[in-house]
Parts: sequence; C-alpha cells; structure tokens
Amino acid sequence: MILVSACLAGVETRYDATHRLNEKIRELVMSGRALPLCPEVMGGRKIPREPVEITGGTGRDVLSGRARIVDKKGGDHTAEIAAGVEDFVKAAKSMGVTAVILKEKSPACGVKKIHDGTFTGTLVAAPGLLAAALERENIKIYTEENFLELLEK
Repeated sequence: MILVSACLAGVETRYDATHRLNEKIRELVMSGRALPLCPEVMGGRKIPREPVEITGGTGRDVLSGRARIVDKKGGDHTAEIAAGVEDFVKAAKSMGVTAVILKEKSPACGVKKIHDGTFTGTLVAAPGLLAAALERENIKIYTEENFLELLEK
C-alpha cells in the first residue's frame, strides 16, 4: 500500500478548499494501490482554513520543538498539525506502508521544499513536518515531481 497526500488524489483538502489533482496518483487510488490522507485534516484543521508556514526552521525543527507552524496572524497550529502527522505515521506503520507520495511546498507534506515562514512565497530547501517524521521512520518518500520512479520498481 502507498499513502498519498489527499490533495494529489483530487480531494479538496488544501487550505483554500481546492486540490492539486495528479491523474496518475488518482489512478493509483482508484485501483486500490494507494490511500489518500491529509495530515492537517487528520489533526482537526477545517477546510477552508488559514494557510500556515513553518517559522523558525524546518519540519525537523518542529519535531524537536525548535520551530512552530503558524498562520499569517501568528496563530499557532503546531499541536493540531503534529497530532495529524502522528496519526498519519501510525497509520503508515500499522499498514506496513513502504512508500508515501507527498505534496511539495506544504508545511506538513513538503519533502524537498517548503515556504520559509514569511508568507512571501519564498521557498527553502527543507522538509515539512510529515516528511521529517516519515524520514525518521525510514519510510520512503516521493513527491508529485518524482513518484513515477516508484511505479517503475
């Protein structure tokens, strides 16, 4: 089984109640080879919701308590997103998931790049919270940009 960011499968779970459908990822879900999940929604965040970014570091820093996930007004959403990430990781482990496909640029799901916490659209090379947590569990992570190599295996 493969887990995928729900928005990539066409589920309207993004902060603005939209999705980022990738047809090949939706095909994986429709064929039963993948399951869509959203760590932010799993943590209780509503749709639509205020966008958030990691301030003070990366997803790894959030894991260690050195950074936070906040909205533009400074509202702290670290605890609820961390709870959803924890549930996502538990689900992955209980299902024996060996690979996950995540949405780049997200503070939760970003793998290689996330927004820098200034809400200016600036990206930094760093993982989001879920990617960092999955990395710690040695679960292979792909993005919408490189997941085709997973299908070739």
